Amino acid sequence: MTLSAETTLAASVHELCKDYVLSGETVRALRGVSFDVPQGDYISIMGASGSGKSTLLNLLGCLDRPTAGKYLLGGDDVATLSDDRLAETRARRIGFVFQSYNLLPALSVAENIQVPLYYSGQLTVEARERCLELAALVGLESRLRHRPAELSGGQQQRVAIARSLVNNPRFILADEPTGNLDSSTTAEILELLATLNAEGRTIILVTHEPDVAEHTKRTLVLRDGLLLSDKRR
Repeated sequence: MTLSAETTLAASVHELCKDYVLSGETVRALRGVSFDVPQGDYISIMGASGSGKSTLLNLLGCLDRPTAGKYLLGGDDVATLSDDRLAETRARRIGFVFQSYNLLPALSVAENIQVPLYYSGQLTVEARERCLELAALVGLESRLRHRPAELSGGQQQRVAIARSLVNNPRFILADEPTGNLDSSTTAEILELLATLNAEGRTIILVTHEPDVAEHTKRTLVLRDGLLLSDKRR
């Protein structure tokens, strides 16, 4: 995709490769993937199982390091960051949303939203107030004391989205965020993600569902570790 000189990039990937050694054999999960992510973009990543989607998302989320190639996140070369800097980058600049929600069952809605602040030692009075605001943003202000088992799947995903926003990241990575939801609840979650994108957040979403991908601005299709297509709507 050609960009103007004035375009601000949230991220840039150039000839990204990732190899794994399994049972003595090298598996090339990514084989030279390149694309730019303008600030405020909303991208879906599609592809069959084994195409490299999860590997790419892990690299974008600084959960793994590439074997070769370059990944720039807001101008920082991720490959050169120390483990501590990587952890700080994940905590402060990236919000994660997962298919399985990853909520702590013993905690309430409010407490689950606060978890990233607790681990980073930033659970101040002001931060608690922000968590309440985020709960209201995702429509759960009346469920603050409920635990995950008392919520529907859609409500649990809303908690997960609020938690992903607690450090005010500009970059959100969502791995099959509607995979466990019915069509009506899927529409609600996609509307919420669209609202966050309209507010200026950059979102990359992995999905198997073409109907979900249609809600994004741009779709990347992977096959066998290669970028097969890159289409903007």
